[in-house]
Amino acid sequence: MHSMLLLPTIYLLAAVIAVPLASRLGLGSVLGYLSAGVLIGLMPGLGEATRSLQHFAEFGVVMMLFIVGLELTPGTLWAMRHKLVGLGGLQILLTCLAVFVAASAFGLAWQTSLAIGLVLALSSTAIVLQTLTEKGLVQTSGGRSVFSVLLAQDIAVIPFLALIPLLGVAGLAAINADGSIALASEEAVHDATLFESLPAWGVTLATLATIAVVIVAGMFLSKPLFRYIHATRLREMYTALALLIVIGNAYIMTLLGLSPALGAFLAGVVLANSEFRHELESDIEPFKGLLLGLFFITVGASINFEVLTAEPALLLGLACGLIMLKGSVLFVLGYGFGLRKRELWLFTLALAQAGEFGFVLVSFGGQQGVFGDSLGNRLNLIITLSMLMTPMLFLAYDFVSNRFEGVKHVSEPDKIDKQGAVIIAGVGRFGQIVNRLVESSGFKTVVLDNNLKRIQLMRNFGYRAFLGDPTRPELLRAAGLRDAAVLVVSLDDVEAGLRLVRHARKERPDIHIIARARDRHHVFALYEAGANDIVRELFDSSLRAGRYVLENVGMTEYEAAEAEQAFYAHDRLALKELAELWKPDQDMSTNEAYRKRVRELEKELELSLQALAEGKKSD
Repeated sequence: MHSMLLLPTIYLLAAVIAVPLASRLGLGSVLGYLSAGVLIGLMPGLGEATRSLQHFAEFGVVMMLFIVGLELTPGTLWAMRHKLVGLGGLQILLTCLAVFVAASAFGLAWQTSLAIGLVLALSSTAIVLQTLTEKGLVQTSGGRSVFSVLLAQDIAVIPFLALIPLLGVAGLAAINADGSIALASEEAVHDATLFESLPAWGVTLATLATIAVVIVAGMFLSKPLFRYIHATRLREMYTALALLIVIGNAYIMTLLGLSPALGAFLAGVVLANSEFRHELESDIEPFKGLLLGLFFITVGASINFEVLTAEPALLLGLACGLIMLKGSVLFVLGYGFGLRKRELWLFTLALAQAGEFGFVLVSFGGQQGVFGDSLGNRLNLIITLSMLMTPMLFLAYDFVSNRFEGVKHVSEPDKIDKQGAVIIAGVGRFGQIVNRLVESSGFKTVVLDNNLKRIQLMRNFGYRAFLGDPTRPELLRAAGLRDAAVLVVSLDDVEAGLRLVRHARKERPDIHIIARARDRHHVFALYEAGANDIVRELFDSSLRAGRYVLENVGMTEYEAAEAEQAFYAHDRLALKELAELWKPDQDMSTNEAYRKRVRELEKELELSLQALAEGKKSD
């Protein structure tokens, strides 16, 4: 019991000390976890014990990819197809080719060189997504491009696992300490899997068949299973089922010699359209955070310092060379796909490392006779060193980004794949209430806003909303402006709201436009732009507050309500009259006709309310 509790205590103590310290220094939580792992790895006896937990810690990556998969409905994947195939596909192809040429220069067999290219073409989804999220860069143009490439890489693991068995060679190559090449055909001893006795082409077919079975089972068995669990009405059963799906798929993949993270990712994609998607995500999230931190610790602790100290110059040089090689490919690709300045540097530096799937491919390649133990150990160390350098690359990005001060990150708009009778532009406190009322009444809405925090808040509570500038004509068309019955304009930016009303009125003369206004002058501007109904943001609440005042100074509830209604009716008529006198380029306090009419209308209001009160007294 003492030994069982000692290790978790040390891990948690190291994380509690290192992670907050790294975060307060602006280095990010990932570097804190990695640093804690390095320190643990240097302690006598603890490094080996930590490395024995590597497979358990990898469940952090497994659960992260399951959650990523849950966000990717087939429609989302289809909408991202150009970046997935274009940007992501070219990154994998060109990086693999560049690494293949570099590895061949060391005298390795072409099969081994190609396999190394496949391994090192991948980047670290775990570290990069965690860091992008912490820095709030996921929805920027560069962040979206990074995510597309990471997703393409995760999907590419499927064909990589199918291809690697075909690259098995009789003589396994390894790099000696002096850089020479040694053959080691007898040095690899690997764990048995269910595919062990199959020929290379059989392993490939079995891999693809396993993936197909996982997809089909998820499509046809998930709903009945969820309904069965739902009938129990026990909250903990949802958590148990979520863990069963993730761990079960991971176990099946491991049993077959495949990546457990791949199985979880596929399960997430299959369940992305399920009505239980949000439930699954909330159940897995706490486990993901803790296990992902443990994974980062084990990455730091897994450094084989004996191998590293035996040939430090070679291994550190190869790790740095890999980052420079991948960075060059990424910079050229990013520039070719329209990324500039800080977005280009984010794309380049975020993806320049190797990734956790590299460990999986190295292990699988060893089982299939592609890598010997010597080469496999060195590849794992190069992957680990490059991952350790990733936080430094993000610090370099921060330095470069500061050089572009004044150049803001641009958030890429979402692909709008929904249309409804009501379009709501802007979902602050005003727009949220309108949306809740309309949707609760059974009408479909399309919500647009260019504020990322608001969009994320709505999504957290289960409401669907799209990120993008509502004043952009192409986004309005995608949202269904041509067929919508009502447009609600509740933007904080006054000028943007006016532009939107004018554009909508021009495109659809018959659409009913309801707009939020700050004050009277904004009302007049919206009236001129073509809005049908204009609501001052504080007017109705002020009227209700005034009614409460009247109720507490002597009026009955009925009398106060009538006074409120009379004020409301008079104000609406007054605004229409004053709108005819209002001129946008003139200070209305100097407009004598406008001022005179305001005084007359105020007198009419006073007389009207007095007459109403006198009438009640006579009754």
